[in-house]
Amino acid sequence: MADTVLIDAHQHFWDPSRGDYHWLSPGSPLDRVFGPADLIDQSRAHGVTGTILVQAAETEAETDYMIALARATPWVVGIVGWIDLAAPDAAARVAQRAGPCVGLRPMLQDMADREWILGTALEPALCAMADRCMVFDALVRPDQIAAITRLADRFPGLTIVIDHAGKPAIGDRAAEAVWRSAIGEAALRPNIACKLSGLMTEMTAGATEADLVATIAVLVDLFGPDRLIWGSDWPVLTLAGRYGDWIDLCRRSVPAAQHSAVFGANALRIYGIDRG
Repeated sequence: MADTVLIDAHQHFWDPSRGDYHWLSPGSPLDRVFGPADLIDQSRAHGVTGTILVQAAETEAETDYMIALARATPWVVGIVGWIDLAAPDAAARVAQRAGPCVGLRPMLQDMADREWILGTALEPALCAMADRCMVFDALVRPDQIAAITRLADRFPGLTIVIDHAGKPAIGDRAAEAVWRSAIGEAALRPNIACKLSGLMTEMTAGATEADLVATIAVLVDLFGPDRLIWGSDWPVLTLAGRYGDWIDLCRRSVPAAQHSAVFGANALRIYGIDRG
């Protein structure tokens, strides 16, 4: 593939000794340090020229940790961080990090209140994000996609990117039908884009590569060449496959005419990253 710019729009670095990755299970293959030296060789081997680093802890301390990593790692071209969007001074916190961070992501997927993001207390932070052209990364499960669609309607100036396509249960036909309906409605909103990421780890028992390819085809059809963004979700990806497995599958599944956009240009444009 001859892309001049290939961006991994979703990956993580972390150090469990920092103490704020509460979702990591002791003894998990993910419960160790993952840093730039662990990724650079394999990403470059597959033509990746830049990466967007995404938060994995619900602390502003981790966002500052990522900012420091990015400053020392030139091929990190953007950061999606975390702040407390419900804090009384959230708008000021957004403004403070609007330079280093191209986006922000609350960890919505496991919240008890499935529509938390629609709360009025969050409106100042979301307006501040829209004013500064910061992307809202939506880490959600299928039952929360409708809330993200409502969010897009409420804040038409806010760019939203649904991470991991809303985590469909690939191979579960009934669950996939519900997901397709929800993601299809979301795709009608011009301010919603979608990450082609994190899908290998969403395959249910018995799911096949053909099921995964079919899911990718749905996303290509719904979001087209301008609102689909490729990412690896490394190192979470390693629970299901290798970096090369995922990028090669996506290259085969996305129409060749869309490669330049999906594998690089869309990430730079949607996140407002200037590589010049």
